[in-house]
Amino acid sequence: MNEMLRRICRRNFCTCSPRPWLFVGLGNPGDKYRGTRHNVGFEMLDAFANSQGIHMETVHCKAMFGKGFVNDIPVLLAKPLTYMNLSGESIGPLAAYYKLPLNRVVVFHDDMDLPCGVLRLHPKGGHNRHNGLKSVIYHFRGNGEFPRLRIGIGRPPGQMDPKAFMLQKFNVTARERIDAALLEGAHALEQVLSKGFSESSNCFNTTQKYKHIRLQTLPT
Repeated sequence: MNEMLRRICRRNFCTCSPRPWLFVGLGNPGDKYRGTRHNVGFEMLDAFANSQGIHMETVHCKAMFGKGFVNDIPVLLAKPLTYMNLSGESIGPLAAYYKLPLNRVVVFHDDMDLPCGVLRLHPKGGHNRHNGLKSVIYHFRGNGEFPRLRIGIGRPPGQMDPKAFMLQKFNVTARERIDAALLEGAHALEQVLSKGFSESSNCFNTTQKYKHIRLQTLPT
């Protein structure tokens, strides 16, 4: 009986109009990585889930998973439990399970090419040496035409190893910027659901461009 109910719920969720969105935060599971720069994708997903009252309490396709509706728009939320470098092992099967086109899959990830706390929405792209994105693209059969929410974490100081930098936690100043960015990102994602990706990203990226100019020379 429970299996029958699960099938009914899955069918109704997948066939409802409009088609669901899948929001994915990239990061590493476990307390060791909580609050590190490399895990801001997880944090962004948590911020959005909390803002919409969506609970992520189940494990599905190797991810912490939740689903709900935002203004009648169905949305799926996932945080892969595979560790960053194998993120595609979760995201590929999830997108296939719900029969989603790649333009309905939005991946949130850290980005050292943006100042700390600056965000960007992009419709597609390569992996730019980000191992999480590289894995996702691989499991999408080499296709990088899925939207992303890039979350700026800044660059490592001096000659610091980028890998060590990504696995550090934010200092007080950077933490304040990230916390503010999480609120901005959650609101932008709500706009994506209601207005579509193109219209929302054009408006959002314009405001973030001015933020970029303002923050790029300030220390963190």
